[in-house]
Amino acid sequence: MKRFFIGLSLLTLTLAAHAERVGEVDTVFKLIGPDHKIVIDAYDDPEVLGVTCYVSRAKTGGIKGGLGLAEDKAEASIACRQTGAISFPKPIKVQDEMFSERISLVFKRLRVVRMVDASRNTLVYLTYSDRVIEGSPQNSITAVPVDRATPIPVR
Repeated sequence: MKRFFIGLSLLTLTLAAHAERVGEVDTVFKLIGPDHKIVIDAYDDPEVLGVTCYVSRAKTGGIKGGLGLAEDKAEASIACRQTGAISFPKPIKVQDEMFSERISLVFKRLRVVRMVDASRNTLVYLTYSDRVIEGSPQNSITAVPVDRATPIPVR
């Protein structure tokens, strides 16, 4: 059983998208362990060059948070923006998970899904959290319009 959890932890770490921490603010002081925070991370879309998504979310502190055992809240907000010339190295799926990150020890994940609105030539990004047993309906969306001169190649 111990090997299973170690393997699951390593797999989770390898599948997590690379985030760049933009900043954080403390929301609750904790005498022992780190404070509760709101963190903002930047994720570059790996399949769409020139698009970056900024995700803000709660990060639980205290002793459990410091040890990585706390379960973070399901609330998150997303804003994706054009940060360079948008290009597509290869066709993308009409709907695909851009990245996911664990927000509890094992079973809860924060996910960002990219969808293509072909009729408007727009990329739509949705963030939500889920669990193995029960997900959360709380979500946030953002959209990045792509210049009509650059049609979005879908497969």
